[in-house]
Amino acid sequence: MGHSQADKAKNRDRILAMAAGQIRESGLESISVGKLMQSVNLTHGGFYGHFASRSDLLAQALKQALVEGETVARASNPQGRVRTFATIVKSYLSRTHRDSRNSGCAIAALVSDVGRADDQSRAVMAEHIEAFINKLTETLGEEKATAAVSTLVGAVALSRVITDPKRSDAILKAAKDHVLAMNPSEPA
Repeated sequence: MGHSQADKAKNRDRILAMAAGQIRESGLESISVGKLMQSVNLTHGGFYGHFASRSDLLAQALKQALVEGETVARASNPQGRVRTFATIVKSYLSRTHRDSRNSGCAIAALVSDVGRADDQSRAVMAEHIEAFINKLTETLGEEKATAAVSTLVGAVALSRVITDPKRSDAILKAAKDHVLAMNPSEPA
C-alpha cells in the first residue's frame, strides 16, 4: 500500500471514529458532513473520496458504534470468566450501563433513530440485533430470546428517559427480574 493509500485509510478511520462517537452521543441526525470533516481537519470535498454518500457514512459509523459497544461489554467481564446468561442480563440492566450512553450498547442508545433511518442503517442494526438474539437463543430458545432482547433494549432505553432515579432503577429491576425468570435453570 502506497503512502497516499495509507494516509487515506487513516483519514477514513479518523472520520469513522469521530462520526461513531458523535452518533452515540447525539444521534444519527446530528451528523453534518461539513462539520464532521472540519472536526478531523479535512475538507468537505474530500468526503466523497471516502464514502459514497452521507447515508453510507452513517451506516458505517453505526456499524463501528455497535461493534465498540460490544467490545466494551466483553471488556467489562473479568478475563477467564464465562459470561453466563445471568451475568449478561445483570450487566446490561445495570445503572452503569444505563448511565453510559456514550459507551454502552449502541442498540439501546440509537434504536429510535435507526428505526427512522434508511434501509442501509436499519440493515446494519438489524444484523446486530439478530446476533444478540442468537446469542441468547443458545440459552432460552428463539421465542424467549427475542422477548428477552426486546425487554433488555427497551428497559435501558426507557430508564435513560426517566428523570426520577428511583423510577429509572425500578424499570431496570423489573426488567432484570422478568428476564432472569425466563431461565429458571440458572441461578440469578
